[in-house]
Parts: sequence; structure tokens; C-alpha cells
Amino acid sequence: MIWSKEYDLTRLNEITNDNMNTHLGIRFTAITGNSLEATMPVSDKTRQPYGILHGGASVALAETVGSYASSLVVDREQFMVVGMEINANHLRPVLSGNVRAVCSPLHLGKSSHVWDIKLYNDSQQLICISRLTVAVIERRKFK
Repeated sequence: MIWSKEYDLTRLNEITNDNMNTHLGIRFTAITGNSLEATMPVSDKTRQPYGILHGGASVALAETVGSYASSLVVDREQFMVVGMEINANHLRPVLSGNVRAVCSPLHLGKSSHVWDIKLYNDSQQLICISRLTVAVIERRKFK
């Protein structure tokens, strides 16, 4: 198991209330020993003007699941994680339903993590491939 301790999906979803996740409808749906999954509905909040899933919404889902995965690996009393770089290849359009993100580590270092994130439609077709690099920094407040 890569996580710093055992996590419960209910608790993960409670932590994510009242932010972009809530607005976009992102929900964590599965956690295994080395992966984290989340879903997001394709709705008016996540579609672009042509009626298909907005690439930015896909990237927001990918960065959300990857960043949360990193936060579950580190000691959150001492460290925090922030995105450094993300890329995405959008492979096919999605008009409706849900998209599911599956996140697994490529590298878990002391100062950075790299995550492989794949997004699927309801038919389990790959719709987007993303890679996220996260910096692990000392915990501090930004105010």
C-alpha cells in the first residue's frame, strides 16, 4: 500500500466539500493499495459550447484525483502537495453520462510525485490520458 494510512471513501468525499469538486460533481469512488478513482458527471457545468465534455473539466478531474492521491501518501501534518505540471491528451468526445478517473503512481519521491491518470467514459472507453507532477512542500498557510 502506498498510502500513509488507511482511508475511507466517505471521509475523502467529506474533505472535498465546498470547493471546485463540489461545483463539478467530482466524487471519489474507489481506493486500492496503489490507486485512487473518482467520477464526474458530464453536465452543463462540464460541457463546452459544442455540447461535449470540456477539456478543462477533464484536466480538473485529473488534477483533483492526482493531487488528492499525493496528499494521501505524505504526512499531511508536516507536508502539503501542489501541482507543478499537468498534461492531457483528449482522445474521444463525451456527450453525457459520467467520466471515471483512475490514478496510479509513476514516481513517489521525497519532493515530487508523478501520477498516471486515465479517464474513461461509461462504456469503459479511454477518453483522456493525463500525467500530473506534484511538488511535496513543507506545510504552510497561504494568506
